[in-house]
Amino acid sequence: MFTAVIPVYNQADLLGRLLASIRAQTLPFTEVVVVDDASIDGAPLLARANGCRVIEMGENAGFARTVNRGWRAATTEWVAILNSDVELDSRWLERIAAAVDGESFATGMILDASDRNALDGTYDLVSRAACAWRAGHGEIVPALTAQPTRIAIAPGTACVFRRSVLDRLDGFEESFDSYLEDVDLGLRCISEGFTGVYVPQAIAWHLGSASFGRWNPRVVRLTSRNQVRLIARHYDRALFRSFLWPIVAGQALWGLVALRHGTGLAWLAGKIDGLRGFRLKGSPSRGLREFLEASEREIRRRATGPYWRWYFRLTAAD
Repeated sequence: MFTAVIPVYNQADLLGRLLASIRAQTLPFTEVVVVDDASIDGAPLLARANGCRVIEMGENAGFARTVNRGWRAATTEWVAILNSDVELDSRWLERIAAAVDGESFATGMILDASDRNALDGTYDLVSRAACAWRAGHGEIVPALTAQPTRIAIAPGTACVFRRSVLDRLDGFEESFDSYLEDVDLGLRCISEGFTGVYVPQAIAWHLGSASFGRWNPRVVRLTSRNQVRLIARHYDRALFRSFLWPIVAGQALWGLVALRHGTGLAWLAGKIDGLRGFRLKGSPSRGLREFLEASEREIRRRATGPYWRWYFRLTAAD
């Protein structure tokens, strides 16, 4: 049994497309919960007209708090977290449900809604610099013959979690507001030994950053801040010392990319926010080190963008 939880902030037209794809599922959702962040374009009315249960936050509360409110209202064993700018293939839930036995979470193949021959992403990887990359982003869509595979982090774009796992971890970290809160949850899954599955036959299409835009100053500031918070929350002193140069190189390069997009000041403001009260709180974790190092090997093999090329040039001898 699955409850769909959809955080919404305006974009009623996109919500309508998602709800239509939910109605078309070959395996129906038990319930659909729409959590509204004070939309002004009629999104809550549209949700109610489509039979959804609507929770109104009364403000733009941010992704983490909004989704937490939604999954805590769910009564099923499984919770699907779906961005409102996603569309699901009609067999998405059927194929996810067939693969989750014994797992804690799952995700499928997420395609770019504006170019359906390209991957938006699959599962999340994280460099030693605490900069995340959605595996496969920008690649041509592969043949759908691969079998489900074990993963460490599911993206919050379109995924399912066992309710008991979310309970155990207390859901998403609300101090993150939005952006990288799913990576933080994934790193906590690693520390607790929870694993998930990537199901390539479960297809969704994602428009991406529909509410604000990828290089909106608010997006950049929160992402920049939360990269630092990931380090503070999960790295211990030994890990931080051994990864210091990749951290400096990776974070600085990300700032140069932001500067190129006209949001350098937002990047700097985010770093200042993140460094206020900065203190390493992580516990020694062999699993985290192994995950970060394995992530970098896969990123090096698959990522082709200039950020990653320069990152690996700068850290090749580290």
